[in-house]
This record gives sequence, C-alpha cells and structure tokens, in this order.
Amino acid sequence: MKAGYTIKDQTRAHFITATIVDWIDIFSRQIYRDCIVNSLSYCIKKKGIILYGYVIMSNHIHRCVRSHDLAL
Repeated sequence: MKAGYTIKDQTRAHFITATIVDWIDIFSRQIYRDCIVNSLSYCIKKKGIILYGYVIMSNHIHRCVRSHDLAL
C-alpha cells in the first residue's frame, strides 16, 4: 500500500487496487475470495459503501467504490 495516500474528494467514485505482498497468489483459493466478497457485502450493508464493480485476480483486487455518507 502506498504510504500517506488519502482520498481527498469523497463525493466521487474511486478506483482502488490492493495487492498482496510479494504478489503471492492467495486469491486462487476459494475461501479467500469468499472472504473478500463477504467483506464487500458487509461494507455495502453496514458502512454505506456504493460498489460499482470489482474484480478479484489471483494476487490483487480492483474496486470502484464511493461512500454513500461521504465518510470514506
């Protein structure tokens, strides 16, 4: 993760990428993909995140998200 990055304009959607340290293929296992999907569902239901789309690759994830209540 890039140190010091903050989302400055909370009214817009953001494209966010998260990578696994050393590019280990952790998401090739279904249990870890399910964990990501469950976490995204929780954020949608409980945290007010608007998820426009996501893709889970073997060693990273891309998301296009926006905060419903403007508090990312």
